Order: sequence, then C-alpha cells, then structure tokens
Amino acid sequence: MFQTFDDLSDPSCGAPHAALLRKELERRGLDGFLIPRADAHQGEYVPPHDCRLQWLTGFTGSAGTAAVLGEEAAIFVDGRYTIQVREQVDMTVFPAQHLVNEPVSDWLAARLKPGQKLGIDAMLHTVREVRRLKTVCEEAGAELVALEDNPVDAVWEDRPQPPLGQVALYPDELAGKAASDKIAEIQAGLSDKKADACVLTQPDSIAWLFNIRGNDVSHTPLPLSFATVPAEGKPSLYIDGRKLSNSVRDVLSGLTELGEPGAFKGGLETLGKAGARVLIDPALAGIGIADAITGAGGTLIEAQDPVLLPKAVKNPVELKGARAAHLRDAAAYVNFLCWFDEEAPKGELDEIGAAVRLEEFRQATGVLKDISFETISGAGPNGAICHYRVSWKSNLKIPLGKPYLIDSGAQYDDGTTDITRTLAVGEMSAEMKRHYTLVLKGHIAISTAKFPEGTTGAQLDTLARIDLWKAGLDFDHGTGHGVGAYLSVHEGPQRIAKTGTVPLKPGMILSNEPGYYPAGEYGIRLENLEIVTEAREIEGGERPMLGFETITLVPFDLRLVEVALLTQSERDWLNRYHERVRWEVGPLVGARERIWLEHATRAV
Repeated sequence: MFQTFDDLSDPSCGAPHAALLRKELERRGLDGFLIPRADAHQGEYVPPHDCRLQWLTGFTGSAGTAAVLGEEAAIFVDGRYTIQVREQVDMTVFPAQHLVNEPVSDWLAARLKPGQKLGIDAMLHTVREVRRLKTVCEEAGAELVALEDNPVDAVWEDRPQPPLGQVALYPDELAGKAASDKIAEIQAGLSDKKADACVLTQPDSIAWLFNIRGNDVSHTPLPLSFATVPAEGKPSLYIDGRKLSNSVRDVLSGLTELGEPGAFKGGLETLGKAGARVLIDPALAGIGIADAITGAGGTLIEAQDPVLLPKAVKNPVELKGARAAHLRDAAAYVNFLCWFDEEAPKGELDEIGAAVRLEEFRQATGVLKDISFETISGAGPNGAICHYRVSWKSNLKIPLGKPYLIDSGAQYDDGTTDITRTLAVGEMSAEMKRHYTLVLKGHIAISTAKFPEGTTGAQLDTLARIDLWKAGLDFDHGTGHGVGAYLSVHEGPQRIAKTGTVPLKPGMILSNEPGYYPAGEYGIRLENLEIVTEAREIEGGERPMLGFETITLVPFDLRLVEVALLTQSERDWLNRYHERVRWEVGPLVGARERIWLEHATRAV
C-alpha cells in the first residue's frame, strides 16, 4: 500500500510545543515568529523533516501558517481546511483564522508593538511575501528579522532526518525532449530577458529540466534540490550526492555541475560577486536566496520561474502518455466501481476499505508507481471536508442514503491522474440529486467551454459556479489546477480559479472539479482532467477558439442526476461522454464489469 491511515494529528501538542517555541524565541530576543507549511522549496509536498507547522499545531493540511507572539497565537488556513483545522488543532492555543478574510499581515498589524522583533526563517518566506511583512512591521514600528536557522528546529526533539530518495533518469521517449534541449531553450529565454542566470527552487521544475525523477516526498516523484542555470555554460545542480547512483551521476555530470546542498548559498554568492543579473521568481524564491545574491553584489531580475510555462505546456509525447495513463486508470476505476456497487449496499464497507480496494485495482495494472496523493475517501459528513484524510480514528462506514465522495489519483511513468466521483449508496433524496446535478452542470460548462487565446482561468471559473450561484450556493476552492507529466498532481502556473491569472495555452492539463459541501452532511465533487486544445475555427465565427479535451474516462453516477435540471445540450454531452467511456474502456475490463458499464453509461 502506498497510503497509510495512521492518525498524524495530535491537537494536544499545541500547548507544550508553543511553550517550547516561546522559550526559544525569548532566548533569541524575538517577540514573535511565523511558521508556514512550506519548506525551502515553497512546495506543497513537504517531507516529514520539514513539517514544522504540523509539529507545532497538529494541523496536517497542505497549506497554512501559524503566528506565535508572546501572549497570543493563531493558525491561518484557506477555505479547504476550515473544518479540518478545528478537528486537528487546539483552538484555545491556536485559534483558526481564514487566510483570505483575515490574512496573517492584518492579524499582525493589529498586534505588533513598537520596538518588537518578528522572526522568520529566510528560506521559508518568499521575496513577495517578505515585502508585505516588512511593510506591516514598519508601520507598527516593529522589525522583521530574517534568520538563517529556524527556532522550531532547535526545540523539535526526534525530528526526522532529511529524505534521501534515489534519483532516477526519466527517459527521453517519455519526456519527449532531451534535457540538453530543454536547458538550451531556457538559456535562450534568459538571454532574451538580459539575465546572466536564473535560480530554480521548485523540485518539479528541476526534475522536468534535467529529465530526472526522485523519491523525497510522498506520492510525487520529486528530488529535493536547487539549481542555477546560466545563460551560457553548464547549469549547477545542488543535490545530496547520496541520492545519485554512479550511472545517474555520470549522465548528470554531462549536463550540469553537481554540488551538495550546503554549497548552494556559496554558488549564489559567486554569482553576486561576479556582478551577475540573476532571475528569481519572487513568488517562489525565499528571501534568503535574494539576500545572498544582492549581498554579494548581484542584481535581481524578478520574473516567473522560466521552467513553469514550458513544463505546463505538454509536448505531443507527454500528451500521448497522459491519454494512455488515463485510459489504463479508467479501466482500474471501472473495476472498482463495479465492485463498490456490489459491496457498499451491504452496509459494512468503510472509507478505508474502499480506498484500499481502489489502490489494489490500480496495483493490478502492474505499472503503478504510486498514488498521486492520499485518497480522499469521505462518507457522509467526512465528504464535506474538502481535503479530508481518512485515518483509523476518523474512519466511518459508508452509510446508506448519503452520497460518498472519493477523490484519488495515480502515478504511472507515462502520466499522472486525478479523478473525483461522488457515488450513490442507497436511495438519494431530491435535495442530494439537485445539488449533484448543479455541480454536474458546472462541470459540463467547463468541459464544453470555447474561449479565445489569452483567456485566463479566472475568466472561466464563473462557468463552473453560475448554476450554484443561482441557487444561492458555492464552493470554497478553485475549480481546477494544473497537473504534471509523471510529476506533481498540483502544478502551476495554470489554474481555473478566481486567482487564475495565467492565460491557458494548448497542451496544458487542468482539472475540472466543481463541488458543493453542506457542512456536517455530505460532499459532492466531480472531477475530470482536461487538455487545452489548439485554437479551431467555429462555423460562422470570426476567430478561432481554444477548448478542452477530456481525458478522464469514468462514468458519472446517473442515480444522482436529476435529468429534468439538465438542458438538452447538457444531456447530449453526458450521453456522448458515456458512449465514449463505454467504447474505449469496455474492451479493457472483464465480462462482468462490461455488463455493469453498459448500465452505468446508459443514455438519459
């Protein structure tokens, strides 16, 4: 099993750990400290060694920040975690704040006093974030102190060791482009920007650029590392040498200068001393990186990580792999759904049992590398927790009469999958069917969207919500995120969300996952992955339009569809989609599953 179900959260840790931290801050002459979920790579996926927020508060979500002052503290999370945080964190020690409605900066502005010193770890806070924090401190008459070491680490007993996952080469026949060609393209872009070099902090950018994969974080094949790429000459890759076999080292040595992570700061200072103009992404690079360059005499060029967009726009080989991975995954999923429909009505199946069985069906493909994230298996009220993680403690039996939400994905060497289905178990109420169908209408609206070049995800996001809005409903998460090619299941810069400001381009892969979550009752989410297609002429139109190609091929549960709420075009889309699922997936499953599939994809 790639997933475990141990309860990783302990709300009782909040008070003693906060006390330890405050004592250490007092020793250092600090009046407060910020503890983000991020590590030095600003990634969503953090190894146990860097889970400082979890150690301090008990919170296990993928995004959040804690602020600790002398007499007061708080934890800040977004809308995905408003329920989860109250279950995992002692609210008397770390009261929960909504990251959007009351951001950390506002909370600090109301509490910092003149002469106080607020500490941060220089590698865990980005250049852009530090600018906001400095402004808050200056307006309060306080001082922001960037530290080279972290006070949490000084008091964290039994801290796990840094990961040493072995690095593997990712073959060109799957990558679609040689690493040397990718490096040359990035270098050409640096010359256009008049930059002498760039700094890469994102492990997935580094993995994509050098055609390598790793095993340093759960469920995502990332090698934790840093890199610098000059406009001319060899890049430098800073990675623990213990992760490299001789054969991998030989190949990488032909592409890059290899150095240990401890040499990274020295490499930045060398660039600075040479007077280099160095490109950094202010939204991703820690302030410690910027300070090392400018402190040695270098100049910063602030721009987006130059690898993000090339990585997001998949080449034909990557797209072919994604389609193959999704078809394979669909067959495993249909096997699961057929089994689920037999077992769930018996009333004994629980959240863990369902998650385990789905992983077993994927394992049966013989090529599963990992799951792409911990399966969200939410029965009844647990389904209303957007990023719910089932544990032995929270595990519920899947009840009759309520929808069951399962959000899962797989890592295959030719692609990364992510799919959510909401399933009927027993008789569904009219309200449940109405909510499901409103979510389905939003899903169809995204899938069928046509839009001109330059359109951003923010412009499309409303399409997924409009029918919910008309009913006075909404969901508190983005509609879609980017997905990598055997990389991160959450990939930027593309996204369909209110904050999605990057224009969508052909070849990008995004999720399409509107939802609705009545707290304490159940959750509904419907997710497929979509490829942005090339602009095409529309009959009678004046300009070509981009669109989406759906690559997830799994039935929607028709028992939850209120057909009368669908327009004729929505009904046509659903029937065409199910016909495609039947024809493409049917030959890949057994006779019993084909019979199930015929019924599950019947026309409505």
